[in-house]
Amino acid sequence: MKMQSNTIFITGGGSGIGRGLAEAFHKRGNQIIIAGRREELLKKTCGANPGMRYIQMDVTDAASIRSGAAEVTSRFPKLNCVINNAGIQRAHDFTHGESVSNELIEQEIDTNLLGLIRVSAALLPHLQKMENAALVNVSSGLGFVPLSRFPVYCATKAAVHSFCLSIRHQLRGTGVQVIEIIPPYVATDLGRTHPTGGSGPAPMPLDEYIVALMEELAGGPEEAAVGTAKRVVAASSNEAVRTIFAGMNS
Repeated sequence: MKMQSNTIFITGGGSGIGRGLAEAFHKRGNQIIIAGRREELLKKTCGANPGMRYIQMDVTDAASIRSGAAEVTSRFPKLNCVINNAGIQRAHDFTHGESVSNELIEQEIDTNLLGLIRVSAALLPHLQKMENAALVNVSSGLGFVPLSRFPVYCATKAAVHSFCLSIRHQLRGTGVQVIEIIPPYVATDLGRTHPTGGSGPAPMPLDEYIVALMEELAGGPEEAAVGTAKRVVAASSNEAVRTIFAGMNS
């Protein structure tokens, strides 16, 4: 992935990994546009990073995605990189079926998976016209080895991984690079919402993760995993599956 002189659009860019990536790329001389639902958070992030811009967009709303995509390509015609980062994580206990919230499940799927797919679909026609174009989707190490406390979250991230494989194959002749970012457990608001307790694994500090991730991205991988996520991905990798995939899609 080209690391400088890009125009980059990042969903969920007002906090957590999204903000960390936005600020890291901003410092490298890229034009950054962040998106999210909460305008006050977007304004605060841009205020702390002069030159950064924002667009208010709700990835759970198809109309908001369409208008946001039209706005970003109109205002920033040099856009050549999209990072789908927006995500939420909920704990669900299916041993008590009636207590499982259908509304929360739908929000999680809409945000983590359907929103990512719709943003990709809305902006890929533009990206295919650009040089050094990249579509970057954030999944999770939990998409490879799930944590049962978060069954829907893990399932959506496994689906993001599958989507990356398919869309990368479809775009192989277009010049658009498809990169999957696979984070480990990182200390963000997402993780703090559901603490694991004193006996659980310690999260990777956000600033430490961003530094390691930027180094990994500079190497040009299709799958960018660092820390414990790298070990999980390596343990889950199966060369036979890749060979079968290549044969099925040849």
